[in-house]
Amino acid sequence: MKPNYLYWKRAFPACLLILVSGFGGSMFADELAHRKGTLIVKANPGDIVTIEQKSHEFWFGAAICNGIFEGGFPKEDVVAYKRAFLQNFNSAVTENALKWMVMQPTPEPPNYEVVDAILGWTSSRGIPLRGHNIYWGVHQFVQDWVKDLSVEELRAALEARAKDIGSRYRGRFAQYDLNNEMIHKNYYAEQLGDGIILDMANWVMQEDPNAKLYLNDYDILTGSRLDEFIQHIKDLKKMGVPLAGIGVQGHLHTDTFDPDQLKNALDELAKFDLPIVITEFNMPGQRSKYHKERGRHIATDEDKLQFARELEAYYRICFAHPAVEGILMWGFWEKANWIPESSMFDAEWNPTPLNGAYRKLVFNEWWSQRSQLEADSRGMVRVETFYGDYTVSVGEVEKHVNLNSQKGRRTVKFGR
Repeated sequence: MKPNYLYWKRAFPACLLILVSGFGGSMFADELAHRKGTLIVKANPGDIVTIEQKSHEFWFGAAICNGIFEGGFPKEDVVAYKRAFLQNFNSAVTENALKWMVMQPTPEPPNYEVVDAILGWTSSRGIPLRGHNIYWGVHQFVQDWVKDLSVEELRAALEARAKDIGSRYRGRFAQYDLNNEMIHKNYYAEQLGDGIILDMANWVMQEDPNAKLYLNDYDILTGSRLDEFIQHIKDLKKMGVPLAGIGVQGHLHTDTFDPDQLKNALDELAKFDLPIVITEFNMPGQRSKYHKERGRHIATDEDKLQFARELEAYYRICFAHPAVEGILMWGFWEKANWIPESSMFDAEWNPTPLNGAYRKLVFNEWWSQRSQLEADSRGMVRVETFYGDYTVSVGEVEKHVNLNSQKGRRTVKFGR
């Protein structure tokens, strides 16, 4: 049950919205119809049916810091970090652990320890994990030993890297960023030709046929490099690169953003009929004075409230867009965030205004609160509610239910 992009663009040109939580579809903003499905419960007439949402289908995620899994922080912070993550996010991305330059900075065998530890933790808790990234062809992020290889040796090293990741982690990563930020620089294509991108993808998928390979690039949602990125996608599709989705970074703004540029970029990218993920979100962003002149500016209380208002507006636009399937923050704790001012928790784990804005949206407006409803004379309860996982119970009998956007509805049977 895939939403029709052109219909939504015509019907709802303005993406900002207000949504009242709870069941009873009349209270839901029409702009979010594509985020809801129909949950039908069949019981006995007069039975009290309890319905409680447990998680969202939409990805509300964050990057996971290496230091948490390699002993870089005190134990109490590690515990607090993991607790805060589980309380706020349902998906994750490796911030640095999977990067080739981090795993294998020298020709010695790669170090898998941090990647394995992160995967072990997320998989044990049912958290889908994005693999960022298999390759990164921007020159300063290519290891010196790789640059020293001959053309033949480089091709062999790229093939070995792809097959190593594909075979070792087959079926474990929900998505991969194939080759990061290709429209900016691509050392590998410069040395071996553009066809190497298709080879990279094919090598991964030889070992992991179900791997979902994404692009990931920046300055797209600002509009600055949108046209170039669109042509890049067209070229890759013509080449036959098996793209599963489009990743676009969400931190190239200042301490505000242009909503019209954001909406236009999402509309244009949606025409490819591929899922879109906002892969790296910070507010304030990379072009703000807090990052460009790091340490020289202290955000006031009013500044922090403004950051929260900007986050809310950004998330509303993205969540309302039918092509977007998730947003992942690039850091959420001040001590493990490359733009500390964009954190949901300060250094002592106190929530910031960004935390309040985020939780208001995700766990209030976009969350169906626990409800108890009486089955009608036919023994039916029918609700329009967000896609995700639910617990449905009648009396002492409890069932776990997944309502997903592919099917659009789910029927649960109790009683006779």
